[in-house]
Amino acid sequence: MAYTIGVDYGTNSVRGIVVRCSDGAEIGTSVFNYPAGEMGILLNASDHNLARQHPGDYLAGLEFTVVGAVSDAKQSDPDFSVDAVIGIGVDSTGSSPIPVNQSNEALAMKPEFQGNLAAECWLWKDHTSVEEAAKITELGRKHRPHYLAKCGNTYSSEWFWSKLWHCLNVAPDVFDAAYSWVELCDWVPSIMAGVKDPKEIKRGVCAAGHKALYADDWGGLPDKEFLSMLNPKIADLKDRLYEKVYDASEKAGELCSEWATHLGLPEGVAIAIGEFDVHYGAIGAGVDEGTLVKVIGTSTCDCGVVKADKEVADIPGICGIVKGSILPGYYGIEAGQSAVGDIFAWFVSHVCKGEADTHIALTRQAEAYKPGEIGLLSLDWNNGNRTILVDPLLTGLLVGQTLHTSQAEIYRALIEGTAFGARMILERIESFGVPVSRIVCAGGIAEKNSMLMQIYADITGREMLISGSSQTCALGSAVSAAVLAGSALGGYDDFETAQAKMTRLKDVSYQPNPDSQAVYNKLFELYKQLHDAFGGVVESNLGGVMKDLLVIKERARS
Repeated sequence: MAYTIGVDYGTNSVRGIVVRCSDGAEIGTSVFNYPAGEMGILLNASDHNLARQHPGDYLAGLEFTVVGAVSDAKQSDPDFSVDAVIGIGVDSTGSSPIPVNQSNEALAMKPEFQGNLAAECWLWKDHTSVEEAAKITELGRKHRPHYLAKCGNTYSSEWFWSKLWHCLNVAPDVFDAAYSWVELCDWVPSIMAGVKDPKEIKRGVCAAGHKALYADDWGGLPDKEFLSMLNPKIADLKDRLYEKVYDASEKAGELCSEWATHLGLPEGVAIAIGEFDVHYGAIGAGVDEGTLVKVIGTSTCDCGVVKADKEVADIPGICGIVKGSILPGYYGIEAGQSAVGDIFAWFVSHVCKGEADTHIALTRQAEAYKPGEIGLLSLDWNNGNRTILVDPLLTGLLVGQTLHTSQAEIYRALIEGTAFGARMILERIESFGVPVSRIVCAGGIAEKNSMLMQIYADITGREMLISGSSQTCALGSAVSAAVLAGSALGGYDDFETAQAKMTRLKDVSYQPNPDSQAVYNKLFELYKQLHDAFGGVVESNLGGVMKDLLVIKERARS
């Protein structure tokens, strides 16, 4: 028997699982909720775009979840032994860069930076660098258009360089104190491996390619001349970052003695290269060419792969096309929505002043309505638009409410809005030749909310399959660790075999209902009018949208 461990750093918590390599059974699990801030996020009441996290929570969560998952595994599987653990993999949110000193210590964990938000991890959903991202886009289009072509032709405020540049602009003391910056998915493996020099960290192509404009086509990171256009200090930083990155066929290192003691594992256990949560989640959901994996959580990320021996067109508005970012030997394609579960949580907690069970109550009520019956239409931009407009300054919209509109009707409209946004992404990537023959959904929302999944099937016109694991991202990390360890130690020699043995789908699937689909096709045309008008794509007269909604509403009710 051989086992691997997957550690998944999410937005509000970190989850750890112990997985049996022979069949993918998850025999141990543990969850650690980040204690700092509000639900683990450090906020600023004067700036709704700010979202940071404390790196100390990551280390505490690593120890808590691995020790807890191992303890759970000992209780559930009599064959389990820590000596049989052959690898550990880590995934995280991103882009979530951490400023570190010359010893690879997070600045926020040093006394002189205690309480300094700029010294914390800049969480993926931090949008404070809107102006910097717009300037990078402007400079890139003028001077390095090939850089931007690989990331959808627009650089995002969620990404690496814009966040670093904003730090330099608003907190130069922090920027100057930072010897380097490390993505969360790279930093945790480096800590476990005992790496003390940031330049010695083995970084993953996933974060570098999708968020930091890294590509072998132009020799790695952006050239110093371009970075100097941002600021000469940004160009100087390049020498303290990295020259080469790695895909999941390489290990990030081996477990050092210090962290072997912390985690209760043997020293020398192989550590898989770090990837973003949704990328390893795609592996955990069985991604292959033709499969689109949707990891539905606080936000949604869509991932697909195309074999690297094929030519892939540049796709405007997506989050990048990067060789090896998901599976070695494939181009990884990423898109997504900046808020999905966050929108539902906002409505329940901030508007309805409800609790967790309010979601259940509203879902039951909303389920009673037929497509079109609520007469509402929403735009899913409460945290900006990630794909395909790449604009963090866009906001949510609800059209069609009357004096009789109920909470349940609004709740359903918000769900439908995220599904229409999902269809926009699907149609964009397919229009550029990326094949999508099946869709696999993962995450707690996909697993628990059957109404939402049926709405997604009806609006997209596609069958929705569900990943067999409730910890799909952590499972993908564990699969990667099993491949890295190899068959000689009880793992696997390639990802195709490992995925066939260790991943699975649930028996349930959601087929589109033709009658519902017909109504949603009409609503989608109205959604696109709102999308293109408020998104600045076209100038449009929206005067007919409200009345068209009323016509659809009356037809549904009659």
